[in-house]
Amino acid sequence: MPKHLFQRWHGLHMIWGGVLLVAISSALTWYEWIFGIVAFTLTGALFYYIIRAEQTFRREMNDYVLTLSHRVKKAGSEVIQEMPIGMLLYNENKEIEWHNPYAGQIIGNDSLVGKDLFELFPMLRSKKDKEQIAEISLEGEYYAADIRPEERLIYFTKISEYVTLLRKYEEEKLSLGVVMLDNLDEVSQGMEDQTRSLMLAKVVSLITEWSQKNGIYLRRLASDKFLILMQQKTLRQLEAARFEILDDVREMTCDFKLPLTLSIGIAAGIDSLTDMGSLAQASLDIALGRGGDQAAVKMGQRLSFYGGKSNAVEKRTRVRARVISHALRDLMKDSDKVVIMGHRFADMDSVGAAIGVLKAAKLLHKEGYIVLEAINPSIEPLMEQIEQHEELSKWFITPEQALQITNPHTLAVVVDTHKASMVAEPKVLEQTNRVMVVDHHRRGEEFIDDAMLIYLEPYASSTCELVTELLQYFQERITLEDIEATVLMAGIVVDTKSFSVRSGARTFEAASFLRRHGADANLVHHMLKEDLAAYLEKADIIKHTEIIYNRIAIAATEEERFITQLTAAKTADTLLNMQGIVASFVIGKRPDGVVAISARSFGELNVQVVMEQLGGGGHLNNAATQLEGVTIEEARQQLLHVIEQIAEEEGFVE
Repeated sequence: MPKHLFQRWHGLHMIWGGVLLVAISSALTWYEWIFGIVAFTLTGALFYYIIRAEQTFRREMNDYVLTLSHRVKKAGSEVIQEMPIGMLLYNENKEIEWHNPYAGQIIGNDSLVGKDLFELFPMLRSKKDKEQIAEISLEGEYYAADIRPEERLIYFTKISEYVTLLRKYEEEKLSLGVVMLDNLDEVSQGMEDQTRSLMLAKVVSLITEWSQKNGIYLRRLASDKFLILMQQKTLRQLEAARFEILDDVREMTCDFKLPLTLSIGIAAGIDSLTDMGSLAQASLDIALGRGGDQAAVKMGQRLSFYGGKSNAVEKRTRVRARVISHALRDLMKDSDKVVIMGHRFADMDSVGAAIGVLKAAKLLHKEGYIVLEAINPSIEPLMEQIEQHEELSKWFITPEQALQITNPHTLAVVVDTHKASMVAEPKVLEQTNRVMVVDHHRRGEEFIDDAMLIYLEPYASSTCELVTELLQYFQERITLEDIEATVLMAGIVVDTKSFSVRSGARTFEAASFLRRHGADANLVHHMLKEDLAAYLEKADIIKHTEIIYNRIAIAATEEERFITQLTAAKTADTLLNMQGIVASFVIGKRPDGVVAISARSFGELNVQVVMEQLGGGGHLNNAATQLEGVTIEEARQQLLHVIEQIAEEEGFVE
């Protein structure tokens, strides 16, 4: 019972006892005054005794409580001084005012009073003034700092054993992956069986040695596919080495016409083995979709890519093109209409591919529409030619019109991009579950969900090349209008820079098919002509070029100047043709205020990886990105930082 309640209880009993004696004495006086006097005398003596007893009781009780409080305070003081928890008080100026001995032991100094808090614990400087628990490391030990800003108090609890156990648990968690020889058929085509077996045996032996050296469990699933199991500690080591097995296999087989390359998909950080297996296969699909010769690692929400130094190998067989073409035909037959979308700020390749898909819909007598935003200046000559053909131009609609006509039975075909955020109207994809993707860009982390049909071939020069191949297998006999063939040809010419880059045998076969069906090379040349003002603008941008690493050109416009995406791309192409330049970057602000970067390369520096670090993408030698809410100088600094990192990782710096 608390002290004050006990005292009140004891005093009340004394008072009621006295009241009872007074009442008895009064009654005796009424009957006999002598007995009354005796009773009052006895009552007075009793009151005196009660008062003295009460005083003695209170004094002894106070002495006991004081003794107990002293013992408690002494014990508390000893606990604060001896317990293995650091305590520290600081003032408004972040100077230490008091601490217990354990806090001094953490720093290795008996007295910390008067010293700056952030000087002793710099890791706390970034913490905001709110209650939180931060993990800090001091002298190889780990502590949990419980920050109480209102009391200006910090508790330090040692958690080294917990951190060590947690890290051991994280390091020993399982990671699952799939390794695939992504171009075995192309490399071994035409080889003798003995030569093929010998080459395959060498590659398998190299992969086996790599797995044994790194403590990886390897299990062969097929002639060109392997299952790998490893701890996350091993996975981090492989990431630090940037999966050197990719380079080893490529270099060992470089004597063949085409070097053999690997694609690796790995999943980690997931408890469910079934989900991990699915994610590992999805990661492999992404690596293959980006052209192969690389590793894709999915750890939690992070997706990282390693390798990808070589161009995608051109597929020599058209079996996939024929299968996709027939599947597209069946999808169109089963749909009420076809809505075709490219990316925002459509270019020649995007519009040309869309017109090719529109032709396929017309062959099946299906309604087909092409969604186009505001016309990009780079395609104005193309759109002028299209407007002269009413039968073609009437099928172009706005994003708002597309939303009105789209329903669950509409087939949405996305061309020249595979990112939902980049299409002309992303809401169209939400109104239908029938989506097809046709693209030639290397696959990024973002991808259109639940697409029924995907034709993603990074080896292709352009989306127009892929669509042209699909048209060849769409019907036995096909006839193209001159304008349709010309527009498809224009898309190929622009993306290959007149067949000077990324042009394989199938690129020329597609161009030959279009030429036979009426493609007008002179009209293509006319649409791509550059006027004097644009040429002078390009020359003015080149004046501000700086050269880094003696081989990389970077040109940035003035902050108040606006340029089109086409101007930036053409300027980057021009810089790449300068002697000694292997990669070029042009930074400029578009009329809408977004800072755009166009990147070009001959392949020595992977500009796709550079642009992906800045939120963009593209190809090994042709990529771009857009940065919102930054200045030209800020974009330039970000670009320089990424180039420096990647150049060092790939050994580009001399």
